[in-house]
Amino acid sequence: MFEENCKGIIGALPDAPYDAVLLTSAQNRFYATGFHSSAGVALISAHRAVFATDFRYFEDAGSKIKGFELVMTSADRTYTDIINEFCRAEGVETLAFEAESMSYAQYCAYAEKLSARLVPEDGLLARLRHCKRPFELERIEAAQRIAEGAFQKILDYIKPGVRERDIAAELDYQMRLGGATACSFDTIVVSGENGSLCHGVPGDRVVRDGDFVTMDFGALWGGYCSDMTRTVAVGHVSDEQRKVYDTVLRAQEAGLAAAHAGVIGAQLHRAAADVIEKAGYGAYFGHSLGHSLGIDVHDGLGAQPTNPNPLPEGVVVTIEPGIYIPGKFGVRIEDFVVLTKDGCRNFTRAPKELLIL
Repeated sequence: MFEENCKGIIGALPDAPYDAVLLTSAQNRFYATGFHSSAGVALISAHRAVFATDFRYFEDAGSKIKGFELVMTSADRTYTDIINEFCRAEGVETLAFEAESMSYAQYCAYAEKLSARLVPEDGLLARLRHCKRPFELERIEAAQRIAEGAFQKILDYIKPGVRERDIAAELDYQMRLGGATACSFDTIVVSGENGSLCHGVPGDRVVRDGDFVTMDFGALWGGYCSDMTRTVAVGHVSDEQRKVYDTVLRAQEAGLAAAHAGVIGAQLHRAAADVIEKAGYGAYFGHSLGHSLGIDVHDGLGAQPTNPNPLPEGVVVTIEPGIYIPGKFGVRIEDFVVLTKDGCRNFTRAPKELLIL
């Protein structure tokens, strides 16, 4: 599985403006090796791949990583020593580092001691990670099934008098019970007038009869994230609430219908935004339609209004329009899909019709 990712990096290096890559971020190390650790570096040239870590992870790495030579650090053999050995053996003169994740202090420490010249990586890993392989899609889908299992259970938990933070904690707990290794991100639960806070933090506000409750959450499984949002009503809804919910649902359906490999990110956003604007709520939809999803919950460009690029086949992107009316309520509905030549495949099975609990 993950050997395919490493081979993809190796195959791209002959055309890169550097001789090898140094991966220090946990996300890119995992992408290349399939191994989680808080410490380690991956070194990849056009001919060789080395993974170095310390005593804590070395045995586990040896049983799980394939396609890499494994090296253990010690007091007499630091990461810097190992990198220099690799560069000398491979004739590496320019070594690419992850400019977006490496701190300035870490860069300076390496640059002072390495024989090769450090140059910023040109987005190679982001490009490779953007399009998902079949095994990655399987993991993303498994994460989503866990999240949806938790969603079905939380519906019986939501009632007047329950705090937002209690709903969030129960969602997290149910995802863990369902097999998640973690949450994809900090779970969002907002109710009533707090619903206008797109990324509001769950607090002590209690759910009341007539509230909308918006829940944005995801499970992490096998190193990959899911992400979904559902808005449910408690007790009853007003005519305005129903109109807003129906508008968001129609906008989401328009976004799903427009999703296919090759669609321009900004045009995909526009497909949903037009529906909201025509309904008179354009001022209340201020975020992008969606983002890419994978090892990170925001894993590259997606359906942003500022993205002029076509989205290739294999990209996983969220479709999540919303309307947020300050002082009143908010509604967001989110699925995520993988783009195909003929359209898209939706990973989200949870119902979207308005649920009144």
